[in-house]
Amino acid sequence: MSGSPGPVSVRALTTPSEFADAVRLQKEIWGFNDIELLPVRLFIVATKVGGQAFGAYDGNRMVGFCLAIPGLKAGGKSYLHSHMLGVTPEYRDQGIGRQLKLKQREDALARGVQLVEWTFDPLEVKNAYFNIERLGAIVRRYVRNQYGTTTSHLHGGLPTDRCVAEWWIASPRVKAILNGGPPVERPETVERISVPAAISGMRHEDPKHARQMQQEISAHFEEYFARGLTVVGVEKSPEAIAYQLGRWE
Repeated sequence: MSGSPGPVSVRALTTPSEFADAVRLQKEIWGFNDIELLPVRLFIVATKVGGQAFGAYDGNRMVGFCLAIPGLKAGGKSYLHSHMLGVTPEYRDQGIGRQLKLKQREDALARGVQLVEWTFDPLEVKNAYFNIERLGAIVRRYVRNQYGTTTSHLHGGLPTDRCVAEWWIASPRVKAILNGGPPVERPETVERISVPAAISGMRHEDPKHARQMQQEISAHFEEYFARGLTVVGVEKSPEAIAYQLGRWE
């Protein structure tokens, strides 16, 4: 079935049948084996204890979803960890991911939450640009092999090395980016990390080379974060993206 040109609506998920649709979409989007799927029971618990579950619908058909769970940092500071967001392939590039994130932000702000975090693969260049340039997230932490090696075809058998996105949803930076107004002045770029756009296909065509590049990129992130730098921007071209790192106050 092809994507509809009509509007897609986003609403909270509340029933077991809606949660079951989100489980089905996990298989469709990521191709996980059953053992790696987030079950209906997790959706139920998450929404009962302060998490979030939203679905994007074309009519009665769910075409995307996101799930967040509550988190607690040292000192008793609460936040939301946005664990999973996905859109079916034929509905991508229609702004649905943005709709889901904006709904997530709206709900979080209404409850007094200031921070939403999630992890993302730094080799997924399109997603990286979206997170940092379109949403206003920053990055200052890196985790090696966060989820182990998964069965998803999207991960290509590589270790799941991840950046941790911090989305300070009430910050001037985020407000300016989301409102499309003049950008808040960014710190001076001190270092750059380049990721070729071809890395996505390389996972399957030349996994050994892809793994080598992943290791090099991971080492750069770890080195620069250890120096106190933060990812504050992403430059993109048809050939590559470049993470821009500076000193974040």
